[in-house]
Amino acid sequence: MTLGAQTQNKTAVVTGASTGIGEATVRALSGEGWKVYAVARRADRLEALGAATGAVPFPADVTNDDDVAALLAAVTKGGGADTLINIAGGARGADTIGNADTEDWDWMYQVNVVGTMKITRAFLPMLRENGEGTVLNLTSTAGLAAYEGGAGYNAAKFAQHALTNALRLEEVGNNIRVIEVAPGLVHTEEFALNRLGDKDAAAKVYAGVEKPLTADDVADVVRYAVSLPHHINLDEIVIRPVAQAANHKLIRKQD
Repeated sequence: MTLGAQTQNKTAVVTGASTGIGEATVRALSGEGWKVYAVARRADRLEALGAATGAVPFPADVTNDDDVAALLAAVTKGGGADTLINIAGGARGADTIGNADTEDWDWMYQVNVVGTMKITRAFLPMLRENGEGTVLNLTSTAGLAAYEGGAGYNAAKFAQHALTNALRLEEVGNNIRVIEVAPGLVHTEEFALNRLGDKDAAAKVYAGVEKPLTADDVADVVRYAVSLPHHINLDEIVIRPVAQAANHKLIRKQD
């Protein structure tokens, strides 16, 4: 299917754009001719991304009400958007429930769930008015199946998964397309490091895994899903490397 004609005059707001899948998504959409607002907290990285891609950098914290309002005002002034891509999120810690760190759980719920809600709530009137709006939420296979040491991240991503399903039901009457992309193991610059706080521990997450997914792999799926003709809705896309048959089934090659 040729998608080039479908991307003309399209505008997306992409959160989590300073690194990893968010950054790759900005690059993928910009390369297809989209106007993209690149949203994240780190202004320096956004400026560099904007210079490289033509995207509009907008530093903002998705959990901060004032930042969200300022973003909405800027996008409105710039002519609006028809697509919202919620990628901001992340994991902290790998503790069992018996050793759970309350601050880590609070952070994960705020960024993955409340942040997604705040951005989506702010942009829904614009997407409804557009008549062919799209919301894509990047969740995780951690939101589809629990695993030991993942309860906090599981809980946040299960909640984001449920939020996405409810949004699809609530907004179908407004012709808003709601897509969920749930990646498995993705080797990105910061995800495992931010979660575990140690380079050696982060490296072990990917050790021996032949061809884990990359940020570009996931971004290409996101780009495809939001570029399809609007009447096509890919409700839930699960994407894993071949080496990962399930969250608990990961093949590692031995040296």
